[in-house]
This record gives sequence, C-alpha cells and structure tokens, in this order.
Amino acid sequence: MLKEYLPLIRRLALRLVSRLPDSIEVDDLINSGVLGLLDAVGKFDSERQIKFKTYAEFRIRGAMLDDLRSQDWASRSLRNDSNLLESTYASLEHKLGRPAEDYEVAEVLKLDLDEFYKLLGRARGISLVNFDDLAAADSEGSRNPMEMVALIDGEDPFVLCQELELKEHFAAAIDKLGERDRIVLQLYYFEELNLKEVGEVLEVSESRVCQMRTQAIIRLRNRIKSLRRMKKSVRREEL
Repeated sequence: MLKEYLPLIRRLALRLVSRLPDSIEVDDLINSGVLGLLDAVGKFDSERQIKFKTYAEFRIRGAMLDDLRSQDWASRSLRNDSNLLESTYASLEHKLGRPAEDYEVAEVLKLDLDEFYKLLGRARGISLVNFDDLAAADSEGSRNPMEMVALIDGEDPFVLCQELELKEHFAAAIDKLGERDRIVLQLYYFEELNLKEVGEVLEVSESRVCQMRTQAIIRLRNRIKSLRRMKKSVRREEL
C-alpha cells in the first residue's frame, strides 16, 4: 500500500511545499504524509460511502498541515503582511473597479517593486484559499469540513446543498477575476501543472508565476469573502 500511495504523498508534498517558505523541507512533509496514510489505514471504515483513496488523501494532507502547524512556520509578522496585502488589494480594487496593477499596490504600500515582490514571495503560503474559510464556519448550524469530506459520496441533503453553495461561490468569484489570474489558476490547480510548467506556458519565470498565483489567490479570497457577506446580508433582510 505504501508503494502504491507514495507517488500521491510525494505529489501532495511538492504542491504544498511550493507555497511555503524555503525553510520547509519536502522530505519532512513526505514523512508526515506516510504517517497520515498509516492513520487512514487504521481508521478507515469500509461501511461508509467513501472511497479509501479520497479518505487517504484527506488524512495525508491533514497530517502534513498538522506538522506545519506544530512548527508554527507562519510568524505573526508574516500573517500581518498577508493580511495587509489582502486588505490593500480589496480596498484598491474596490476603488478602481478593476484589478490593481503591481505598481499601484506597491505605491499604496509605499514600497518599490522589488520590495513588493519580496512581500508577495513571503506571503505565498498564507494566501491559500482555505477550505475552513469556505465552510461558512460563522454560519449557524454549519458542519466541520472534515465531516463534509467524510460524507461527500453520500446523499446527505445538507452536504449536497453546502457543496453546491461552495461551487457557486467559487464559480462567481473566478468569473470576476482577470484573464491572467484565471489562466494561472486553471493551469496550476485544474491542469495540475507545476510552477515551472506554468511559467513555460506563459513565458515567464518560475518566481513570477509564484507571484502571479499569490495575487490571484488574494483576489479570489477577497471576492469569496465579499460574496459571502452579500449573501449573509440578504439572508438577514429576508428574516
């Protein structure tokens, strides 16, 4: 089983480490992933309507994230930088009514472009679209994301409705992104190309692709948050 799933563990580790600081070793993530696989083998319930591969992938990735959390790799200053980037993009693009250019964001932050790109590089791991963010944890009666994954192949009406809502949020948010952002997300997350391969398609450097992806994710997070606030406001008016 380890021989069968080691390529999956390695692929998940490589995709995760590409979004993290250079101090994180891919071998450490692979080791955590192996432990996650063993945990999946011990806890898998064949009577539940879920494939082992789906369950194992969730446990493997969860073990890697748990390892990262235990290391506290994201310092407070790094989180502050990420929040600053996110809020700056949100306010500037709301004011402009279009995606902000790099120099415009840098100007608001009072940074030159080199400093701005370094800031984007530091924030690359923090700006991920987090499943917990999308689970509407602030909604009354919402379920834990792990419970949703465990039931994903079932026919639970709440899960099906929640899954549809998440897809609608994503689709609406992606539609509002610029063409460049959509292409980067499409190639990286849906076509599953690595940063180097995406760079070859777009004819830019690997580091530039990393910056572009971070910008796209920041914009996507802002749009999803905006959509959720609007929907929450509509529900309150209806009540």
